[in-house]
Order: sequence, then C-alpha cells, then structure tokens
Amino acid sequence: MWSTFAIAMPAVLFIVDPIGVVPLFVAMTANDSPEKCKAMARRAVLTATGVLIFFALFGTVLFQVFSVTLSAFRVAGGILLMLTALDMLRAQHPGTKTSAAETAEGLHQDDIAIVPLAMPLLAGPGAIATVMVLMAQHGAGIEGTLPVIASIVITMLISYVTLRSAQGIKRVLKQTGIAILERIFGLILAAIAVQFVFEGGRELLKS
Repeated sequence: MWSTFAIAMPAVLFIVDPIGVVPLFVAMTANDSPEKCKAMARRAVLTATGVLIFFALFGTVLFQVFSVTLSAFRVAGGILLMLTALDMLRAQHPGTKTSAAETAEGLHQDDIAIVPLAMPLLAGPGAIATVMVLMAQHGAGIEGTLPVIASIVITMLISYVTLRSAQGIKRVLKQTGIAILERIFGLILAAIAVQFVFEGGRELLKS
C-alpha cells in the first residue's frame, strides 16, 4: 500500500501542479473580494476532487467500452504527461491544461470556480489520464484503491491551501520563484512520463 502511495502521490501532485495555477488564479480574481476568492477556490477544489475520484473509480469502464488496453492508455498518458512536463520545464503554462483563449475568457468571467479553475486547470486531461492509469495498474482491492484516492484528496487539500494563499505565495516567490518550482516539478513529471511510456510500451511489445 505504501509503495503504491509513493508512486501515486507525486504523480498526481505534479500533474495537478497547484503552484502553477497561482498566477492564473491571481490574474482571474484580481477584481474579486478575498471572501469570493476563497469561496471559488473551495468549490473548484471540491469539483476537481469529485471529477478525479469519479474517473479513478470508473475509468476502467471506459477501457472496456472502447476496447482500449491499459498498455496503450499508459503510453498515451505518458505522452500527455511529457508534453505537460516540457511546457513546465520551459516555465510555460501547459497547453494540455487550458488554451490561451480559455485563459483569456476566464479573465472576464464573474465566477471561474468550475470553468476553467476546476476543469481543466486542476482536473485536466493529464490528471484524469494519470489517475485512470494508476487505478488500473494498482486499483485491485483496497490496497490499490486507497492510496490513489488518498493521493487525490491530499493533492486537492494542498491545492486549496495554495489557492487560498495565492496572493501571498506570488508576493513571496515572485514570478522567478514560481518558474523555478515549475521546472523542478516538470523534471520529476518528465521522469514519471518516461516510466509510463516505458512500461506501457514493454507490455505492448510482449502482446
């Protein structure tokens, strides 16, 4: 169980990347009161938690419906994670999470809690693919399911604390500090992506 948690926790945390969401959240809520910002952060985190847990628990059904093997999905998920990691290494906001048009639209929205904050910033395609692969790989029984669900919940708690403190974090770290953390997270995420592709590719070759 602990070995599964040790794999799942960094994978989920670094793909969600709450620190990377801070600049966008600050920009999108520039004209909102602190109370409204906290309320939006809370609703966004609850929504994103529900989305990720849903796909973690029922994502394997999609494999069966579309006749997709875990190996193929693991390779696809690894490629998606690598694209995200490369953007993070360049200190750019990942295009796999949200487009420039979606970000610009969020700047003019009165309430960004569900879109684009919960989806796709927190629970984006990469995060959904990651929890589905982790659950399919380790989710047989409570010893596999619990660590993945715990990783999602802990990551979202960290995200909530980060968003609530977004103004202070940006003030302390500044853009340079956030960029450095993004690159560190991106490097770790790239290694996880390579592992996903390697394991999935090996199983595809065997089959």
